[in-house]
Formats: sequence, structure tokens, C-alpha cells
Amino acid sequence: MTIQEIYQLYSNHCLVDTDTRSIRKHTIFFALKGDNFNGNLFAEEALKKGAKYAIVDEAKYQTNKNIILVDNVLTCLQNLATYHRQVLGIPILSLTGSNGKTTTKELINVVLSKKYKTIATKGNLNNHIGVPLTLLSMDTTTEFGVVEMGANHLKEIEFLCNIAKPNFGYITNFGKAHIEGFGSIEGVIKGKSELLDYLRNTNGKVFINPDDELQLKQSEGIHSIPFNDSLVDLNTNPFVSLSYKNLEIKSQLTGGYNYTNIAAAISIGNYFEISTTDIKEAIENYTPTNNRSQIIQKESCKIILDAYNANPSSMQVALKSFDNLNDKNKILVLGDMFELGEIAAEEHQHIAKLSESLNGKQVYLIGENFSKTNTKKALKFERFSDFIQSINSKGFDNSTILIKGSRGMALERLLDYL
Repeated sequence: MTIQEIYQLYSNHCLVDTDTRSIRKHTIFFALKGDNFNGNLFAEEALKKGAKYAIVDEAKYQTNKNIILVDNVLTCLQNLATYHRQVLGIPILSLTGSNGKTTTKELINVVLSKKYKTIATKGNLNNHIGVPLTLLSMDTTTEFGVVEMGANHLKEIEFLCNIAKPNFGYITNFGKAHIEGFGSIEGVIKGKSELLDYLRNTNGKVFINPDDELQLKQSEGIHSIPFNDSLVDLNTNPFVSLSYKNLEIKSQLTGGYNYTNIAAAISIGNYFEISTTDIKEAIENYTPTNNRSQIIQKESCKIILDAYNANPSSMQVALKSFDNLNDKNKILVLGDMFELGEIAAEEHQHIAKLSESLNGKQVYLIGENFSKTNTKKALKFERFSDFIQSINSKGFDNSTILIKGSRGMALERLLDYL
């Protein structure tokens, strides 16, 4: 069956599912495979639960007339998404970067949604499966798409661009993330710039932060749209506020690094003619979730929970922003940064040293890498369980606590003990 024929089936209901635990009625089930599972096994179950069709790539599982056999289920899903994107013909903005992708994507989404029916990547479903699913969640009523793209090796962004075919792009920054996969910071720059290469070759447009010299350099030869020059950073203690066209916008985001994320959303909204008052309302009503720059008040503790992800670049800006807070009794709880490869020891030592130079009454370093650093006053623990067993929750009373680490460290667990 051709992609065009499968698309005719899809267009009847515009529903796609890949997990039989959440099957919707009349959906098309794509039997994806992973290292530890084979979706082909669940094709019949998907139909019994309400799926209209199931797509498989092993002939022995084509046991029903509504089970469609293709060469490769994942490739079929990706090709269907691209075909759908071309049929819709709507503007799509793709963004990538080392830090701040998801927060920036959420901010862009709430701003653009003031004028357009917008579909954006859910959570961080930004890979070779998430991008197609995002595109296929759009329908004929969708007016604008915002597609986040993640990558941990070269050619991945290029591949995702060829699926989503964006008209507009934005790179939040180039930092020390996924070094293990990219090989070096130069590899990171090259990998993220694959979005720029695509836009350059397709006459697309890119939004840029004019204060970022690397962005300016990498975007040469592309129609570039710089941030609005009427933006003024007002305050970051603790929430970011800024002035836009002489109108003050007070966000619910902490950390000076979020100024750039907000500025990007404002500038993109301005380009697409969202009114100043609508932009202000969208930014001010956005509340961070999912362990990203959240402020949580628990008893006498003010907790800045930024434990969704961490790399040397994001860790450094978070620490400096935390140091700028006027709060007394500040405590740092930092967890290991993953996917750093050969530079892991060096980068953890750098962050450990930086953390001890800040104003704070205590620094806790957790994880295999942090436990090997040379420190003078920080308390180090190889495992989270060791940390929990050794602390006295009373020692956190009347304090402002920054909790930051890679997702795999799951440092949000500390909330249960405070």
C-alpha cells in the first residue's frame, strides 16, 4: 500500500497511536519496534481496543484485513507525517538548541495561540518518532505548527528537518550538551546548525538573538529576523520581568537565562503580528511545569526546581542566576550531568569549583561524577540514597534551595523529604 493510500485512510479521522495502552477509537496503530519491544505483537489487540487499522512490518502479523503490511513501520510513520505536512501547507517553525528548547517552545506556542490555532510539540517529544507524531496531531483546522527538534549526534537535525520541512527556525544557543554523541563543542555547533543549513537551502527564515555572535555567524546567508530592539531586561530577582514597547511584562519564570527565551517568544509573536497586550497576557499567564524553573514553596523552604535536565552550559547560567538572588540562606543541591563523554570529569570539577565560590550556606553534590571531584566545603554523595540518609531536613528550613541535575538523577525526589 502506498503512502498516498495510507493517507486516505488516515485523513478520515486524523488519528495515530503507537501504544495500545492509550488507543483511541478509529485511530491507526503504528506497530513500532524498540530495543526491548515489538509493536507487531500488539496489532490485533489495537484493533480490539478500537483502532481502525494497524500498520505492521512482519508478514506473520498480518492476520486481519485491517492490518496493513509495510516494509518498515517507522519509515512509514515518518513518510506519512511529511506527506501530511505538505498537504496542510501551513507555516511551521522548528527550534533546537542546547538549552531552553522546551521552555522556549512553550512560550512561542502560548504567544502564537493568541491569534492562530497552533499545534506544538508535546513535552519533549522531539526525536525521530516525536516529530512525526507532532505533525500528525495537526489537522485541517491547524493554522501554525511549532516543532521542537532534539539531537545527540550529527545528521539528526537534518533528518528531522526533512520530515517537518520548516519555513522558520530558531536555535536557542550552542552549548556543551550531548558531547558524548557530538564528539566536541564544534560537533554541537555543526549539528544544531543543520537547521540553518536546511533553511538556507530552502529560502526559509531564521530568528536570531543579535547579542549571540555565534548565532549571527552561523546564520549568514539566511533571511534573518533579529529580536525586537524595544526589549529591555528589567529584573530577574527571582522572576524575569522585561519591558516590551514600554509595557512591563512580569513572567513566572526564574533565572536570567529565561530572559532570552522570553525575548525569542516576544520577537516571534511581534513578527507574526500578535498584539502587544496579547503577548503580555500570554507570557504572564505561562506557568512552568515538569521540573523546569519551577518555584515551589514548601513549609519554610523556597525551592527552585530545575531538575529536568542539565549540562555544563545550563548548569553554569543557573548557578550564576541563583547567586544573584538576594535571598538569605541559599542551598545548592546539584546532580550529575550526563552524556559528556571524555570531558565529564573536567566539567564536573569546573561546576563543583564554581558552586563553592557562590554565596550559600551549603553545597550538596550528588552522583558518580560529582563524588569524584576535589572540593573544600561541598558535601559529596555517590548515590541519592546516601544523600537522603545523611541529611537532616531541619537543615533546609528557612532556605532558598536550587535543585538541578540531569533527568536521570531524578532530584525532584528530594521534595518528599523536605
